[in-house]
Amino acid sequence: MKYLVSGSGGPGFASTEEAVRVLEKIILPSFDKLIKLENDKKILGGGLPVGDRAFVFIIEASSNDEVDTMLRGIPMWGSLDWEVIPLQTFSGRADYERKVVEDLKK
Repeated sequence: MKYLVSGSGGPGFASTEEAVRVLEKIILPSFDKLIKLENDKKILGGGLPVGDRAFVFIIEASSNDEVDTMLRGIPMWGSLDWEVIPLQTFSGRADYERKVVEDLKK
């Protein structure tokens, strides 16, 4: 099953020292985790909207629990607001609509 995932928000930085600490300990390790998920074909595509502090990607998972586990494994998980939308396949929706048309014609 595919899910559209977006993460946004997060803390600002009060000082240069804080920025360095957060970048080294949370943000860069989060990028490493996202890159690994992408290399493992769990993230099918996505990226960062230009100029925004946000992430948008499509993730492949067998269950809601698997998605939750993957997201919780990203170091910045607790710092961002996440939205996860399960996606229906094109073919699944087309099959459903074909049945609707058949029922309407009866």
